[in-house]
Amino acid sequence: MNRRDELKANLEEVEERIAKACESAGRPRAEVMLLAVTKTWPASDVEILYELGLRNFAENRDQEAGEKVGQLRHLEEARWHMVGRLQRNKARSVVEWAGQVDSVDSVRLAEALARAAHAKGRTLDVLLQVSIDGDVSRGGVAIADVGELAGVITRSGDLILRGAMTVAPLTMKPSQAFQALASVVSGLRDDHPTATQVSAGMSGDLEDAISHGSTCVRVGTALLGGRRLTSP
Repeated sequence: MNRRDELKANLEEVEERIAKACESAGRPRAEVMLLAVTKTWPASDVEILYELGLRNFAENRDQEAGEKVGQLRHLEEARWHMVGRLQRNKARSVVEWAGQVDSVDSVRLAEALARAAHAKGRTLDVLLQVSIDGDVSRGGVAIADVGELAGVITRSGDLILRGAMTVAPLTMKPSQAFQALASVVSGLRDDHPTATQVSAGMSGDLEDAISHGSTCVRVGTALLGGRRLTSP
């Protein structure tokens, strides 16, 4: 099987899973975005997925993403998300290629991204990365601090708060984590009406996420196969 046939079969399987999960949850399929996580995979795979109809792609390393996006400028409708932990000194670089940063978890990072977006003369869509279990060492803002960070983002004028994301912690059932994130976003919407996105669920748990209100599932392995090593 060639790579195009492999990716096409994988995509069809993932789409079927999403459709079934939406049907089970009584939700329209259109409510859930499939975000293809293409980190460590070549630009040629992105081109194939684009030809197959995908438009939203995610990377987690700035240097790799910048190079890859540079090779794919001809894919005019492609939209790129930064989903990995981000250092403040990378803010200016990320703003060059990302349409949305899904991993904002501190006031200082938000301020750095706002400055970078302002210098670029653009606004930047962002999600809060929420630490559901409170262990912020693995990335994410504690639930208790969500309101403060959301306020900083909104007041900046250069960032647009689109919602929140989480990665289900190993110490908790995914369904519990996803339900908690949905509650966080529900609370955000009261003061921040643009915060409608609930980014939760990956290859192994996307059904659970959709049943608890996820509007974006981040899928890498189920689409592209086992993760490639970036170095031997």
